[in-house]
Amino acid sequence: MKEACGVYGIYSYNGDPLAKLVYYGLYALQHRGQESAGIFASDGKEFLGHVGMGLVNVVFNEEIISKITGHIALGHVRYSTTGTSTLCNAQPIIVQSKWGPFALAHNGNLVNTDELKGGLSGYKLKGTTDSELIAGLIACSEEKSFEEALLATINKCRGAFSVVVMTLDKLYGFRDQQGMRPLCLGRRGDSYIISSETCGLDVIGAEFVREISNGELVIIDQNGLQSKTWCRGERPALCVFEFIYFARPDSLIDGRSFHDVRVHLGKYLAKEQPAEAEMVIAIPDSGIPAAIGFSKEAKIPFADGLIKNRYIGRTFIQPTQSLREIGVKMKLNPIRDAIRGRKMVVIDDSIVRGTTSRQIVRLLRDAGAREIHFRVSSPPITCPCFYGVDMATRSELIAANLSVEGIRKYIEADSLGYLSIHSLVRAVNLPKERLCLACLNGEYPVKVPERLESLKLVFK
Repeated sequence: MKEACGVYGIYSYNGDPLAKLVYYGLYALQHRGQESAGIFASDGKEFLGHVGMGLVNVVFNEEIISKITGHIALGHVRYSTTGTSTLCNAQPIIVQSKWGPFALAHNGNLVNTDELKGGLSGYKLKGTTDSELIAGLIACSEEKSFEEALLATINKCRGAFSVVVMTLDKLYGFRDQQGMRPLCLGRRGDSYIISSETCGLDVIGAEFVREISNGELVIIDQNGLQSKTWCRGERPALCVFEFIYFARPDSLIDGRSFHDVRVHLGKYLAKEQPAEAEMVIAIPDSGIPAAIGFSKEAKIPFADGLIKNRYIGRTFIQPTQSLREIGVKMKLNPIRDAIRGRKMVVIDDSIVRGTTSRQIVRLLRDAGAREIHFRVSSPPITCPCFYGVDMATRSELIAANLSVEGIRKYIEADSLGYLSIHSLVRAVNLPKERLCLACLNGEYPVKVPERLESLKLVFK
């Protein structure tokens, strides 16, 4: 499973070295995308910047950063959910328009791209992303001002989009009608920051101001910050997997840390899916908070059982199955002395394809584990996501094709238990109506075109 992207923008009134600040912000958001990174800045006359394939610290060095100057800056880290993993799809995207150049960075996924492409009016897409489609529609707009073109475009878009746009003299940030992907506003001295997560604010010593609301557009320029509501009446539908897996545990939402939510997921899991065992171990790093919660509630000692290679990225960040399978063995290694002869509960945040879970169970068996009780701090993923998470087809989702017992046999565990949707919502502590649970219950908050649904094949 992969998150789409991380976006980051700064508007400074005091000449801070913005490129370096954006670099640090993107570093904090690296977990949201590891395929490409980019930073552009405006000095009021032109854009200066750089994009490249790879991690933030691979794409940028001191020499490159020193050449990116300006009082507004925009950055992006990407994982491909639409479009291929190539440089032409790296962001921020730079587009020329009749109002001058602008840069765009996007996190999410549109569901009505076929409909939107009809409005490009001869604009030629250079890449294959829906992010560039948004930028192209703005550039092709017949509206009189850039802001009117921006508003006209986003009112046509359907799906998930948290976007930051930079012109030569302004910074814009907006979220889709449902607010499916996070986006927050911060302040550092005389600078405003827009970030996918609050961890991007913390790293540069910025103060969290508030979350940008669903259907809201913020505009930052020399006169300060303005807020406009471009869409009213839509129910919020924040992706529940931000709480389960995607967001960094030290980030906050609604004043609560994702770490705290995940600990509570583990506590509820222990109540619903108890197991007789001598130790609780986590699949690091994402399974650790839930394992701590499970351990506390079950009164079973928490211990290190698997060591993570810190120099390997997230397993699901690699876009092919063969690379994923190699990646698991490179990423995790068991502590044999701690595992040998023990009955254990193994906590993971989710099971998508089952491949990783089975390999981990085999690693633990080979290390001498006597019993392996696999527990998952989320419900079974039974439906594909169309809003920016790469779990492309039903045929890839093991829970869409097998029962819990069938999955247990496939991953070769002694027992398997999932958290219920009811307990998930309790742990998140938000009304169910404010969450997108589509991958768990098939209830999509934004209508998905039949063409897209037909691409999600099911095993017969």
